[in-house]
Amino acid sequence: MSIITGTNVGKSFGAFDVFIDLSFSIAHGDKIALVGANGCGKTTLLKIIAGVDEPSGGVLHYARGTTVGYLSQTAEESDEDTVWHEMYSTFTQVNELAAYLRQLEQEMLDPSKSAQALEKYGEAEHRFEQMGGYEVDTKIRRVLSGLGFRTEDYERPLSQLSGGQRVRAALAKLLLQSPDVLMLDEPTNHLDANGVEWLESYLQDWDGTLVVVSHDRYFLDEVCDRVWEMSGIIGGHTDVRPNRLEMYRGGYTDYVAQRAERRERQLKVYEAQQEVIAKESEYIRRNIAGQNTLQARGRLKRLNRMERLEKPIETRAMSLRLDSGSRSGNIVLETHGAAIGYRDGLDVMDVDDEAPAANDVNPVPPAPRPLFRCPNLQLLRTERAALIGPNGTGKTTFLKTICGNLEPLEGTVRIGANVHIGYFAQAHEGLNLDNTVLEELMAARDDLMLSQARTMLGRFLFSGDDAFKKVGMLSGGERGRVALAKLTLQGANFLLLDEPTNHLDIPSQEILTEALNNFDGTLLLVSHDRYLIAALATQIWSLDRDETGQSRMSVFRGTYDAWIESRLEAERAHDRQQKEQAQKSKEQGRVQDTGASAARKAERERQARLEQTEQRISTLEDRLSALSHDIQLAGADYAKVRALSLEYQQVEGELAAAWEELEKIA
Repeated sequence: MSIITGTNVGKSFGAFDVFIDLSFSIAHGDKIALVGANGCGKTTLLKIIAGVDEPSGGVLHYARGTTVGYLSQTAEESDEDTVWHEMYSTFTQVNELAAYLRQLEQEMLDPSKSAQALEKYGEAEHRFEQMGGYEVDTKIRRVLSGLGFRTEDYERPLSQLSGGQRVRAALAKLLLQSPDVLMLDEPTNHLDANGVEWLESYLQDWDGTLVVVSHDRYFLDEVCDRVWEMSGIIGGHTDVRPNRLEMYRGGYTDYVAQRAERRERQLKVYEAQQEVIAKESEYIRRNIAGQNTLQARGRLKRLNRMERLEKPIETRAMSLRLDSGSRSGNIVLETHGAAIGYRDGLDVMDVDDEAPAANDVNPVPPAPRPLFRCPNLQLLRTERAALIGPNGTGKTTFLKTICGNLEPLEGTVRIGANVHIGYFAQAHEGLNLDNTVLEELMAARDDLMLSQARTMLGRFLFSGDDAFKKVGMLSGGERGRVALAKLTLQGANFLLLDEPTNHLDIPSQEILTEALNNFDGTLLLVSHDRYLIAALATQIWSLDRDETGQSRMSVFRGTYDAWIESRLEAERAHDRQQKEQAQKSKEQGRVQDTGASAARKAERERQARLEQTEQRISTLEDRLSALSHDIQLAGADYAKVRALSLEYQQVEGELAAAWEELEKIA
């Protein structure tokens, strides 16, 4: 059943149509990925569906009672509320009921109101429990921890958080609100690898509806079961057809395969129609004035009535091919006892290290502390290694050490014979910001002709006056394309790539993935793009921090998916071991507690007998008192007095026996 439907929805800015006549429906439980080139209108459509923005045309209908939550890419202005208070504010009904319970607790202290308040309290507490009131704190901690917040962050005012932290706080609040429909715009942008994996797991288990815009292809594969593609823009043209919405079933990988098949099928149908039109037009041309003029006129009428198919639009995309140039030796990279870090100890000194004394004229600088120590590595020709790990563990520092920009603190890092390195820096440090795009490309190789440079820039989507833009004025994605263009000119057979997909839209990421897959040299890749790693890596070099905060590297020879499976198996084995230990401890405790349990059981039985005997004594004493009173009332009735006296003696004997038994039990 559809909970949101859109009919002929459009959005225009002045004379420019971002999209027109989009029709769609969203059913309960759908997990939809909204993809397309940068600038095609994904965020605009997301805002319109979320109700944040109004469409220029068309109608949106929501099922009654449907709640929608929207996450923006950018952080909104925040007040002085703490992170914890902001999360708690989402549970409005629970908070109101908690306040009511506190009020009843105060009323129960008043003897005149306590009975009535106690009755109301029981009912209210039952409702509080049913609403999950006692689980609110646990839910908040689970979501905040999963999204990377530490315990000390909980009491920080939102206004003191960074932009990325505020976006994560907004995401946490949205997940706690649990609306019927989640509309997320780049939710993984400010999450580390653990945070992304946690969010994936959360959304997989969540039974609501999701529409998400993301450049993380692996995330879309894990979370989504259908893809909407915004298509139709021809970059750089003003006479473009407004965007269309093409829909596919399955995750991102399924979408890529289905899209290729659909485009091929559409092109064949279009070409077949063009062939028919050409044949019919030729027949009409030859016979319109001849003896077959009636047939020609009939065909002309049919041809004019024919609904013409549009040629499938091919979105303008970057063209990339990487040539490895000369062949390297078999061993491309080797390390022996290498410690990676900076020689300036002050750059890597922990904040807990003791500062130099104020009276030391020439304090001895602290010894350099390595970021991590390498196992002895060997990377062979055509192998592809992915270096992964949290930020700050030393990945970029390792690449700079391989390039020769830094020396290892200990050991050796050796490059093999005839190895030519091509380095793609994460922050594009190798680019001269004062150069134009054309000047920057021409500087990459002395023998590059102007015509060749202009042609190459066209392949990287720099046409016309784009070639004369200053590099410093370019966006992150445009700088990334310039850096990739320079990389293709180097003829390197060993590529060191530091976050190459940063700022690239999905079409450009796909082209880069394909180019690297076809590269016949050696590759060392640093990336958070798990889809790229899964597509390329033949081994995984993983950096993790141990309990002391020191980074350590482990090597896994196999694909990324196999590495993930090995981690899961290790976690499952650890869980099994913990359960076995817990069961063993439980059984040992059971044996040890047998004697104590018997003693506790005997004590419970003794207490029960004690209470029964005390109750019997009390009953017998009451009976003796009643008999004494009855004897006095009997007066001269000898027979009655005698019977009561006999019963009195019997009860008195039973009472003496009961007291004796009580002394034994006590």
